[in-house]
Amino acid sequence: MAGGALPTALLVACLAAAAAAADDLEQAAMPAEESRVQPMTASNWTLVMEGEWMLKFYAPWCPSCQQTDSEWETFAKNGETLQISVGKIDVIQEPGLSGRFFVTTLPAFFHAKDGIFRRYRGPGIYEDLQNYILEKKWQSVEPLTGWKSPASLTMSGMAGLFSISGKIWHLHNYFTVTLGIPVWCSYVFFVIATLVFGLFMGLVLVVISECFYVPLPRTSSERCKQDQRSEEAQGARPLQDAEEEKDDSNEDENKDSLVDDEEEKEDLGDEDEADEEEEEDNLAGSMDEERSDTNDQGPLQEGDVPEQPHSVDPQELVEDSLRQRKSQHASKGP
Repeated sequence: MAGGALPTALLVACLAAAAAAADDLEQAAMPAEESRVQPMTASNWTLVMEGEWMLKFYAPWCPSCQQTDSEWETFAKNGETLQISVGKIDVIQEPGLSGRFFVTTLPAFFHAKDGIFRRYRGPGIYEDLQNYILEKKWQSVEPLTGWKSPASLTMSGMAGLFSISGKIWHLHNYFTVTLGIPVWCSYVFFVIATLVFGLFMGLVLVVISECFYVPLPRTSSERCKQDQRSEEAQGARPLQDAEEEKDDSNEDENKDSLVDDEEEKEDLGDEDEADEEEEEDNLAGSMDEERSDTNDQGPLQEGDVPEQPHSVDPQELVEDSLRQRKSQHASKGP
């Protein structure tokens, strides 16, 4: 009896183990539950420009991001009920999108409604997220407009810079981790590469400027020179006219002064001539009086010796008087 019970127990144990193995195989064969969170990349991020979206920026190494993963998955499952799409962006894999939205802290949440973006600053808990959508609390939040909008040209350039920096970071990790190159060697490589790239871009700009530069014809350059000369001549003409006017005024003043001096000299000459005539008349009158006096005395008597008057030439007297006059005028000055 005991010998028959032992095989029966072994058979039951084998059947139980087989059933457990079959259950494990069925569970393994069942597909895992599909996530409703849509990963966003640089190629499909424009989908958020239409409809209503909630976006989450995260990093795999971020503990806070990992704590909100389950809440975010629950929120995405109820997205159909809330009529909203839910997405997530890995900032390590998509640095361009983190630059486009200018993400500086993790995790970061954004709400999008028909291309208008707003920053959600509440906790990443399902209840708060649900109330934010149902009660339309996003309407009281100031939207990102102007150059801050992710669709603007400024933020597109920012996305390019973040994308380049992300590629450089990945290349640095490849050098230091995968290839085992020292860190300082990687830094030297990037410095040299930056200098070479800058020189190459400068050469490209010079070539482009030479290709699109159109030299002016000689005739136009000569015309420009002639125009400049004419402008300079026109600017110098007022100065020349002013100098000529000054010279003319000085010449007129000099002429006036000369004319005045000549008139004064003529007046003085007239006065001298009048004085000379008066002196001649006086001398002639005195001579006539002396002659009349001698005639009145009568004939000379015997024994009387007639006085022989000193003979005076009237012409000499006139000349002496003129000399005196001239000497006086010369001493007085002009």
